[in-house]
Amino acid sequence: MLKNTQNLLDIMAQLRDPKTGCAWDIKQDFTSLIPYVIEEAYEVVGAIEREDLEDLRAELGDLLLQVVFHSQIANERGFFSFEQVAESISDKLIRRHPHVFSDAVFKTDAERHAAWEQSKADERTEKNPESKSVLSGVARSLPALLECEKIQDRAAQHGFDWKTIPPVFDKVFEELDEVKEAWESGNQAHIQEEIGDLLLVVVNLARHLNVNPEVALKQSTQKFSKRFHYIEKHVAASGRILKDCALDELDIFWNDAKRAEKL
Repeated sequence: MLKNTQNLLDIMAQLRDPKTGCAWDIKQDFTSLIPYVIEEAYEVVGAIEREDLEDLRAELGDLLLQVVFHSQIANERGFFSFEQVAESISDKLIRRHPHVFSDAVFKTDAERHAAWEQSKADERTEKNPESKSVLSGVARSLPALLECEKIQDRAAQHGFDWKTIPPVFDKVFEELDEVKEAWESGNQAHIQEEIGDLLLVVVNLARHLNVNPEVALKQSTQKFSKRFHYIEKHVAASGRILKDCALDELDIFWNDAKRAEKL
């Protein structure tokens, strides 16, 4: 085994030692570590988006720590070890790449993707032979946009999808009208339901346009923040606070910010 990898495993085992380890590390379990797994994954994404390779190296280490931490807990309970985790993903990679590790030949990306999805479907059936739904296996703990996209992808693979893009646009407009009708009704539960339907079909549109909705929303949120900071800066320069300004004036700053981005 690689020296640094073994060193990391030894350090984690020492931290979890009931007699000489760290009190905080000892009391952790699978459930208590969930927030840290999610946080570290997002930290990796942040480093990639910033194109900060030094930080990326560090954040990947933090994410690896979570894998090692969970593996140590599992090993203590007799479930599995880090070595078995590595073995599992190695076997999966070989199984899902027969064009690399076997004699399969795919002429197009579509054929390769279809084989990949079939391999995943076979794995799901083997894991849970009682399940008949093609949607089985999509983690319900995923962020809502990602779960929605994966559910729609799975349905599309089995023919439940529009063949062209124009009907998807029509559906977006239809759902938007229904949101307005719900708003006019004043029924908050109905408004929430229709907003959900609108978001779902927007994710569907993004999928048809080959856009990752999670990434697209993240980028737009960052763009909004950047423009809002521009507004704050110019309002502060005038000796005022945001609430002192009329919306029309703030809109002028907003448009100035948009123009500044194009320079």
